[in-house]
Amino acid sequence: MSDRESMPYDVVIVGAGPAGLSAAIRLKQRAAERDADISVCVLEKGSEVGAHILSGAVIDPQSLDELLPTWRDDGCPLAEVPVTQNLHWVLTKSGKFNLPHLWTPPFLHNKGTYTGSLANLCRWLAGKAEELGVEIFPGFAAAEILFNDDGSVKGVATGDMGVARDGTHKGDYQPGLELHAKYTFFSEGCRGHLSKELMRIFDLRRDCDPQVYGLGVKELWDIDPALHEPGKVVHTQGWPLSEHGGNGGGWIYHQAGGQVSIGFVTWLNYSNPYVSPFQEMQKWKTHPQVAALLKGGKRVSYGARAISDGGLQSIPKLVFPGGALIGDSAGFLNVPRIKGTHTAMKSGMLAAEAAVDAILSQRGGDELTAYPEAFERSWVKKELSIVRNVVPLVKKFGDFLGSGLAGVTMWAEYLGLKMPFTLHHHPDHETLWRKDLVKKIDYPKADGVLTFDRLSSVFLSNTNHEEDQPVHLTLKDPDVPVAYNLPLYDEPAQRYCPAGVYEIVGEETGDPKFVINAQNCVHCKTCDIKDPTQNINWVVPEGGGGPNYPNM
Repeated sequence: MSDRESMPYDVVIVGAGPAGLSAAIRLKQRAAERDADISVCVLEKGSEVGAHILSGAVIDPQSLDELLPTWRDDGCPLAEVPVTQNLHWVLTKSGKFNLPHLWTPPFLHNKGTYTGSLANLCRWLAGKAEELGVEIFPGFAAAEILFNDDGSVKGVATGDMGVARDGTHKGDYQPGLELHAKYTFFSEGCRGHLSKELMRIFDLRRDCDPQVYGLGVKELWDIDPALHEPGKVVHTQGWPLSEHGGNGGGWIYHQAGGQVSIGFVTWLNYSNPYVSPFQEMQKWKTHPQVAALLKGGKRVSYGARAISDGGLQSIPKLVFPGGALIGDSAGFLNVPRIKGTHTAMKSGMLAAEAAVDAILSQRGGDELTAYPEAFERSWVKKELSIVRNVVPLVKKFGDFLGSGLAGVTMWAEYLGLKMPFTLHHHPDHETLWRKDLVKKIDYPKADGVLTFDRLSSVFLSNTNHEEDQPVHLTLKDPDVPVAYNLPLYDEPAQRYCPAGVYEIVGEETGDPKFVINAQNCVHCKTCDIKDPTQNINWVVPEGGGGPNYPNM
């Protein structure tokens, strides 16, 4: 018998991101329209709503318009900076080429979009949800899926608090709390650890491609006011990833308060184990066009997060008995548009509408089949279908030829000529070449002015974990890093982690050891994705641990 207390709800939502909060709001709205009350709880592992939210971000307001039509006049921080200018640069080492708008379909032009902090948008959405009666519990990490006797999902349990690293209970120990629900929505974001378990248990990925990912590394800068152009949006591709055949690109968004959001995404299908996505971002800043913008400025924040790049063909089955996957837990990102907030929000709204109908019909614990059926009819499905071949084409044919072919297919699909094929994805962890088959990459040393090291960057993310707690970066086999990854790949975890969590010590004395500095972890999930043997399993630490992003 469990010694944990339990609380019953109609719907429990794991994760207070844009999808989870939109679902919570829609649940309450639809119930009120039918003079009913539905109890809704949202769990958030961050210390506050928004603490773990990171995005560029340029946001299409389509879902926000549907959910809260008066948002522009209701104190929403996103309304402050509409996008006024949209540029796409193809970079060489020292120059650039502006991609003409006429070459790209209109949906890539960012007309009618807004740029700002996704974390602050989530904070605002949380306030709206609470006004409607949604209960939000920040600092509580959902650590375990609960099941009914028939195998359906019963809810989740939060992690125990006050557990020492050796597993013993400290003086402030508190057992986790069970939250039971008719339906549980999993809105954990990219590579959620409970979502991953659900996909395995219910075989949700049986009929879809593997999910593929990118790692976004972001910084906020206060820049020279003379160089700040509110609403200007720039995306880049090409250098520096072009130097070793990688794919991805950068962004520069001129946002409120004299700040620019800059960042760089490295697709995690790269083959050279010496690639460091963090270092690629630092190197990108040395391009003359980027460096000139940042000259005299000050870096004020840092963070990193993986994103789901697979698109339509990588979306798993969305429902299972007792619950649903919403948002980036399922993967609704439109990669060419570099936008997933609007699609994530809509997925949460569709799931909520299905759940209201079910609950008011006295159902619970079954599959919300109306949710995936609604997705099939939605503008989200149409939008993702148009761009479904872009990522595979770029990966197959390279940044320039692949982008050209991708542009042709997007134009054709946009004009109504549906391509008679859908290209497929391959798992990112299978793409690394052995270290003896590649050229080692020598990245420039950080100068502390324009470029920085990982530890000083993590400091700016306000990351904190209780040191005396179980390590949340678990190894299936502790011997694999040194016995297998080190001789074959020079242990790539040393480089793909943007927070300096993993290191090999003692190699120079012939006694190498794999060290996990879990307290540095910014919860990006890259290790869970890119480890070549899938030996690293990311699980939630004690609630409230991790980064504390103020304005990301």
